[in-house]
Amino acid sequence: MIRIILTMGVLVAGVTTVMGQADPIAARKNTMKDVAKANAEVGKIMKGEAPFKLETVQAALKVMADSAKTMPDLYPDTAKTGGETRALPKIWEAKADFTAQWAKFGKDATEAAAKITDEASFKASYGAVLRNCDACHDAYRAPKT
Repeated sequence: MIRIILTMGVLVAGVTTVMGQADPIAARKNTMKDVAKANAEVGKIMKGEAPFKLETVQAALKVMADSAKTMPDLYPDTAKTGGETRALPKIWEAKADFTAQWAKFGKDATEAAAKITDEASFKASYGAVLRNCDACHDAYRAPKT
């Protein structure tokens, strides 16, 4: 039974990888939706609309750290346009900086996950992670039209 479950997991991961290669714009949009959803839950905590739950914060930070590992590869030269992408050409013009932005985001998310143990440490650490979002979006994403 475990062998079947492991095989299914490998197959799902393989299909996800192939789908990402086949349509990197759709894959990066889905990844960003996952990050936005994770951050929305944590945003409620930040605003005092939901009680602090360490497991919610840690899960969101894991989504962010994991996305930082995969997102740079979802911007190949073949995926500059189409799919209603809002990715700016600057991504490909400054690819090293773009990739470094993702690395910083992942590092900050991982470090925040290690630091956050309660509501006080959450409030002290989470903002640094969010600043990465604004910095990258301001530089590399076109506004909605």
